[in-house]
Amino acid sequence: MAEVRAWVAALAGALALTLPLPASQAHPPAARATSSAAPVVHTRAGAVRGSERDGYRIFDGIPYAAPPVGALRWTAPRPAAAWSGVRDATRPGSACAQPAGEVPGGSTSEDCLYLNVTAPAGASAGRPRPVIVWLHGGGFTSGAGSSYDAHRMVRGGDVVVVTVNYRLGALGFLGLAGLNGSGTFGLADQQAALRYVRENIGAFGGDARNVTLAGESAGSYAVCAQLASPSAVGLFQRAIMESGPCTGGPARPFAPFSVAPPAAQAAGARLVTAVGCAKASDVPACLRRVPVARLLAAQGADAQPEHGTGLLPRAPAEALASGRTARVPVLVGANHDEGTIWAAGIMAAGTTVTPANWPRVAREFVPDPARAGEVVRAYPVGATDGGPVFGAVIGDANYACPTLRTGSLFAAHQRVWRYEFADPDPPRPLPAPPPFPLGATHTTELPYLFDLGGRAREMTVRQHRLADTMIGYWTRFARSGDPNGGGAPRWSHSQVQSLAPDSTGPVRPAPGHHCGLWATMP
Repeated sequence: MAEVRAWVAALAGALALTLPLPASQAHPPAARATSSAAPVVHTRAGAVRGSERDGYRIFDGIPYAAPPVGALRWTAPRPAAAWSGVRDATRPGSACAQPAGEVPGGSTSEDCLYLNVTAPAGASAGRPRPVIVWLHGGGFTSGAGSSYDAHRMVRGGDVVVVTVNYRLGALGFLGLAGLNGSGTFGLADQQAALRYVRENIGAFGGDARNVTLAGESAGSYAVCAQLASPSAVGLFQRAIMESGPCTGGPARPFAPFSVAPPAAQAAGARLVTAVGCAKASDVPACLRRVPVARLLAAQGADAQPEHGTGLLPRAPAEALASGRTARVPVLVGANHDEGTIWAAGIMAAGTTVTPANWPRVAREFVPDPARAGEVVRAYPVGATDGGPVFGAVIGDANYACPTLRTGSLFAAHQRVWRYEFADPDPPRPLPAPPPFPLGATHTTELPYLFDLGGRAREMTVRQHRLADTMIGYWTRFARSGDPNGGGAPRWSHSQVQSLAPDSTGPVRPAPGHHCGLWATMP
């Protein structure tokens, strides 16, 4: 188990390396100069002035809820206060409190409930565009909506894109007995942002009756949670889930997607003890006095929403299996080589995978050590391929196979479109060369949809064509619930669409991912 604990720490480091871009750099100052006719939009709380670019407009740092500070820490989001005059909306708001990683030096800000709107220059209430609300990834402990520059999607697909900050880590997902909203504050923030969109997006030229909720990694898990949440019903009409299946994955060292009250409250109790509030007569009041930096130092490396709560009555996997999720069209998929980035991070921390030690590593990894031999036989390790094989096991167990299962469960009740991103040589997600080729690993589909700190500049002509194809699929799905059209290769909802340069089309991916093996793991 010591090795598994080391893997968890390595995973946190690998996750930080895959995050797309510091929020403060999402729109460099030189690119953000406003024109003499900077656009002004009147929201219900007040007017905001954004900036206009070549064919699109950006409004950054719009408050969608009151700052959850002081007595409002660990409470449901409240409406943002109205303002007079015109509020500047040319800079992102603060990222929510998080350790160093995507945000250089981290963040200790609790005044962070902001969203960003990117809209076509000609969008208007008279001809409203479909809306995509994007939830960032980052393991529920890091990330910021402003890291995702959506202008290519907006111009290429003629849609409005909203990116959202939400509370993270202990501030977003603290589980505590007797605390109203326990374990779900970050999810409640997302619903507050969706309500803001419903009430205000028309002023930006978006269609409040045609909203797609989308996300990647933890953002995708959050989409699944919102599909299972009764209080989110009606807040969105379609869902896009990238690399975050509702059914989760069975293999260590990954944390569960959501946890029941006993586990959530046990984690909360550890935090309470660590920050010196265990003996307080009023534990929540004591916690609300703890500096943010101390909370960040005491929280775990990962965070999970709590199910069995008012916002999330059932575990999302259980809700999906029993047909108790919102009946909206779903586009869901994963990347062909999701696990290689995790294997690279684990190996960088000192773990090696060789033919000799592979059986021992497999016993540490699989949920049933007695079946490690089956994994070793299905995934044989040679003299030089230990890293990629270990990555395949992580990816298949936690992404590829659960994603196929998620798609099948949705398909029993609603229209589902399934994909596998399979570019073998996408822009590299790591700042330094990895120890082995990563292929289509976790997060590598993101530069095809968003501008992420220059990664698109590394793409070839063929990859840019794939990016255009994917943006077309995603935005047509947001418009009508069907990604087809625009001259792109036909996508059948009964098959998985492989997305790769010059070879986009239907595939049968399950045999290559050994899903029969993982389906029988406990």
